[in-house]
This record gives sequence, structure tokens and C-alpha cells, in this order.
Amino acid sequence: MSTYAMHVAKTGLNSQQTKMQIIANNLANVNTTGFKSDRANFETLLYQIIRPAGEQTSDDTNLASAFSIGAGSRLLNTSKQHTQGSVVQTDNALDIAIEGSGFFQVLMPDGRIGYTRNGTFARSADGALTTQSGYVVQPEIQIPEGVTQINISQTGAVTVQVAGAVEADEVGQLTLADFANRQGLEPIGESFLVETPASGPPVVANPIEGGFGKLLQGSLEGSNVNVVQQLVDMIETQRAYEVSSKSITSVDEMMRFIAQNL
Repeated sequence: MSTYAMHVAKTGLNSQQTKMQIIANNLANVNTTGFKSDRANFETLLYQIIRPAGEQTSDDTNLASAFSIGAGSRLLNTSKQHTQGSVVQTDNALDIAIEGSGFFQVLMPDGRIGYTRNGTFARSADGALTTQSGYVVQPEIQIPEGVTQINISQTGAVTVQVAGAVEADEVGQLTLADFANRQGLEPIGESFLVETPASGPPVVANPIEGGFGKLLQGSLEGSNVNVVQQLVDMIETQRAYEVSSKSITSVDEMMRFIAQNL
């Protein structure tokens, strides 16, 4: 039975080590624009039922609760915390923050659509609105030559002022996408998420319409990582790891005592 206790403690070590990696990733991305922190979700492993609840203990009595022994824990999954990050003003015309729900849509090199809250955009050599990696924002917006001013409204309308023109010209409309289950989106790096069967299909609409957030030009949404909370979680995880490790040491000492004295 002592070796079972070691196995249970080992599952705790594995779980806490993985959780520490998740915390480290959150802290590493504390300055990543639009980053959403991850949370580790655990579950128990199978139980060994020695005596089931309700088992008869006499002619007229039954066992009030089961005699069951757990086999440890495991990390079930991680979930993104899609809370609003702080909005930081940059005064760059192509920096756009989303205040509220929704994701920007970007055409990835593999043909998939990536969804992101990182609104650090740029203008390509041919005038297309792109991410800093050069991926084209969807729907595609072309900014003509000779532009002296770019305006992006809260509803996503993109207008430009061309040198010599009296009135501004509308060159495109930014839309946002959202999902029935945002937790089902799959992170693939570069601040992008992609659709999965768990997330459901995207719902696309203009900003502000249908409960979507609004756009803020000249601003960026910062990471929603709470550094203080992450440090508290780190200390808690470290202590849990130490306790599981101590359990293995204690079981080893018990087995050594038995070997030497029996």
C-alpha cells in the first residue's frame, strides 16, 4: 500500500509542475498586447471503492458513506480568461484596441483565419492593413497613397484624408468576430486563436452591433495578467509541490523502518 501512496504523491508533483509552467507563461506575457491569461483546471483520478455507500453493516443498518481511496490528480485542461485588459493610449493611428467583446480577424499564411485581440497594425508596401508580421487583416482594407490622416471610428469605419481632397474617403469597414464558446478556441502562438469544433463557428458583425465591443483608435489593450495573483498562485503551487515531495519522503522512511525492524 505504501507504493500506492508514492504514486498518488507523484501525480501531485506532475500536476503542480505543469501548473507552475502555466503560471510562468502568464508572467512571461505580462507585457504582450492582447494576451489573455491561462488557468489550470484539475480533476481527480479514479477512486478505488473498498466498501460502497449503503453497504449493509447489520440486519437493520447500512454504511453511511463509502470507503474509497483516491488515486491522485491530473491536469484536465487550461482555460483562457477572456476578461478585459487595461487600455493604453499610444496615439498611433494604426493601433486599435477593442473595448468589450470580439476579436480581429487575420488571414494566416496557411489559409486559416486567426483571431486576436492584438491591434498593433501596420500598412504594407501595397497599402493593405496588416499585423506586424505582415498578415492581412480581414476584411482586407487598402489605404491609398498620399494619405495625410487615417481615422477609424468606434464602429469600425475606416476613412482617410488624401492630400488636396476636401472630404474624407471611406476605404473599408473593420468587423469583429465572436464565438459561443470562447474557451473552445485553440491558441497557436503569435497572439492568435483559431476556431475548433468546441468553439463553434464565428459570429461576425460590426463593432458595437449585437453586443460587440467598440474600437478605440490610438490605443492598445494590454495583457490581463494580474501579477500579484500570479505570484500568490506561484507560492501556493510551490508549497503544494513541496508537500507532495514530503509525502514521498515520509512513505520512503516508513518502508525503511519496516524493512529494518520487521
